[in-house]
Amino acid sequence: MKRSFLFFLLPVLLLIAVEVLSVYFIMPFPGSQLGLAMDGTEQASLARVELAYWLHNNIIWLRAVGLLLLAYPAFWLLTRPHRAWHRYIGVGLLVIYGVVLYMVNREMMADQMFKQPTTKRVVPMSQNKIPLQKLVLGFESVGQATAYPLQLIGYHHQVRDTVGNQPVMITYCTVCRTGRVFSPMVQGQADEFRLVGMDHFNAMFEDKRTGTWWRQATGEAVVGPLRGQTMLELAARQMTLGEWAAEHPNTRVLQADPAFADEFKSMRTYDRGLSKGKLTRRDSGSWQPKSWVIGVERAGFTQAYDWNQLQTNRILSDVVGGEPLLLAMAPDSVSFGAWSRRVGVQTLNFQFANKRLTDLETHSVWTWRGHCIAGPLTGRRLIPIPKAYQEFWHSWRSFHPDTKQYDES
Repeated sequence: MKRSFLFFLLPVLLLIAVEVLSVYFIMPFPGSQLGLAMDGTEQASLARVELAYWLHNNIIWLRAVGLLLLAYPAFWLLTRPHRAWHRYIGVGLLVIYGVVLYMVNREMMADQMFKQPTTKRVVPMSQNKIPLQKLVLGFESVGQATAYPLQLIGYHHQVRDTVGNQPVMITYCTVCRTGRVFSPMVQGQADEFRLVGMDHFNAMFEDKRTGTWWRQATGEAVVGPLRGQTMLELAARQMTLGEWAAEHPNTRVLQADPAFADEFKSMRTYDRGLSKGKLTRRDSGSWQPKSWVIGVERAGFTQAYDWNQLQTNRILSDVVGGEPLLLAMAPDSVSFGAWSRRVGVQTLNFQFANKRLTDLETHSVWTWRGHCIAGPLTGRRLIPIPKAYQEFWHSWRSFHPDTKQYDES
């Protein structure tokens, strides 16, 4: 093989490799995300994200250097006498590089695959078109409530809004089944974010001002100038739109953007765990990577609860971080709530029998929302525990490696 052909071959392969690797480490390609659990691979995984971040920030000059190194050998190969197969391979590699360049930057970038709404409509219930049985992420601030259907935010991954005069960043990762609401304030200023890829199968966002990359599941900055900082998370709840509207009759509801009708259609069964995608479908068994769990965080302690067990028992009682906890399932078997079992100085113990939730201490009757509707404690309400999430087991254990699994026995 002629030396001039090698001088052509090396820079064009380098250019192709740089483009591919810039997305490989932060997208769900085979082998790109190290494991489903935090099993000692955290440092290796972080190194891959750091490499992707370096490539992202240096891609312009890397392309420039590669093209400069390629220019003369390409000119020599195409204009001087060479073996025909050298030219065929050379032209083919140039075409491949052009295709890779286009695909990486126009088709495979996360923010090109999952776009923000072009027309955002948030309407009152009187104008709502979203079915009441659809799951939503509900957020309330200063008396104003808004529901964000999982089918919609699962595609967008991020929707910006203002609720009760408070700017909010509504986020969702379908591969982790994690819904989080954050304040978009970074260093005291409202910032813009774009979906940049994923780490441990969890969405990552890049802020516009500093270029820092943030994990969606925890709000933690993993690489960039603000590494180690955490976005302020705001309490949100997941339930059906019908249950949310019953609790918040004046709620607003995010509507589907017609520009993404096909994308929303492909997501129509996701919220009930019936997606056919390998990364987003539910494992109906317990404690498998794609099994549903409820993860609870309190005072630095974390606990995971089997969704199937909650559906069977209707309630689960525990203590997390010193706080007595009640998990309660709604009659629709898809909405849930997490509450403190403390009422004043008393800690209540609950039972669910004959379709009634009662406490053993006063025999008062309660709703799954933590409202006492009959008995000595009528009118009392349990205090909600804000950090209680439904998500895939692989996600919860990845970002809470010290979590414990609830064992009723």
